[in-house]
Amino acid sequence: MGLETSDDAGVYMLRDDLAIIQTVDFFTPVVDDPYSFGQIAAANALSDVYAMGGKPLTAMNIICFPVKSMAISVLQETLRGGLDKIKEAGALLVGGHSVEDEEFKYGLSVTGVIHPDKVLTNKGARPGDLLVITKPIGTGIINTAIKGNLADDKLIREVTKIMSTLNSGPVEEFNNFRISACTDVTGFGLLGHACEMIEGQDTALKIYPAKVPIIPEALNFARMGIVPGGTFRNREFRKEYLIGADKIDNVLMDILFDPQTSGGLMIAVKRDDAEGLVSRLIEKGLSASCIIGEFIEAPAGKIILK
Repeated sequence: MGLETSDDAGVYMLRDDLAIIQTVDFFTPVVDDPYSFGQIAAANALSDVYAMGGKPLTAMNIICFPVKSMAISVLQETLRGGLDKIKEAGALLVGGHSVEDEEFKYGLSVTGVIHPDKVLTNKGARPGDLLVITKPIGTGIINTAIKGNLADDKLIREVTKIMSTLNSGPVEEFNNFRISACTDVTGFGLLGHACEMIEGQDTALKIYPAKVPIIPEALNFARMGIVPGGTFRNREFRKEYLIGADKIDNVLMDILFDPQTSGGLMIAVKRDDAEGLVSRLIEKGLSASCIIGEFIEAPAGKIILK
C-alpha cells in the first residue's frame, strides 16, 4: 500500500505473514510546555501505525531547532516527552536527525508491524457498518485559542491529555470485533477524513452531527470566530461531497472540519459489534467513544448530514 488511497501510512509486505508499516509526521509546538509538546507530537506520529491496525516497533526523531534563539533545555524536555510516549507504545527509539532551523519542529518517523491479512485501510466500509469515534474533536480550535492566550490552565491540561493519549487502546480490541475500515482524525478534520473513507467507493455515509463528541470550550471559541485557517480550506475542498450541510449550524460545520492534532480513530465496524466495541473503549478510559454515523448504499461517495 502506497500513495494511491491517501491512507494513513505505507505498508510493505516482507513475507506472507509479516508486513511493515511506515509513516512520518512532525509539526511546530501546539502547547507551551516542551514535555507536553513532545508527548503530543509522538502520539500523533504513532497514531498512523495504529490507524492501520498495527503495532509500533521503532521510531526515529525528526528535529528542527533554532539553537541560537531557544534554550537547549526546551529541546531536551521535548525529546524526553517524546521518548516517554514511545516507551508507552512499547516501541524503541533507534535514532533520528536534527537540523538548525528558525522555527522549532518535532516529530517521528515510525515503523510498525502487522500481519498482511489484518491491515486496515481508510476504505473497506460496507453498507450497514456503523461509524465509531474514540476522541472528542475541537483540538485545532483550542490550540488556536492557546496561541492567543485565551485558554486557561485547566483547559490546556484537558486538551493536552486528549492529544497525548495513544490510539493503542482501540487497536487492542480489533481482534475481538469485525472491523471494516479505520483512519485517524487529523489535519483534514472529521468530515475531511470521513470523505476519504467513501471517496471512490460504492458506499455513502450518513453522519449525525448532534452525536459527535465535541470539547465544550471549542464551541464557545468557534462562536467567537477563533477558528484555524485550515478549517476553511477543509470546508472548501470537500463541500461537493456533502448533502445537507446547508441545514447545519455554521459554527458546528467549522468544528466538524476543524484540523485535529493527534485526534482519535474513526472505525467502521459491523452493526452488531458496534455497541460492544464502544463499551470496551469506554472501559479503557476513552469516555468520548460513541457511534456517530452509518454507512449506506446511496448516494455513493457522498456524506449525508442529518
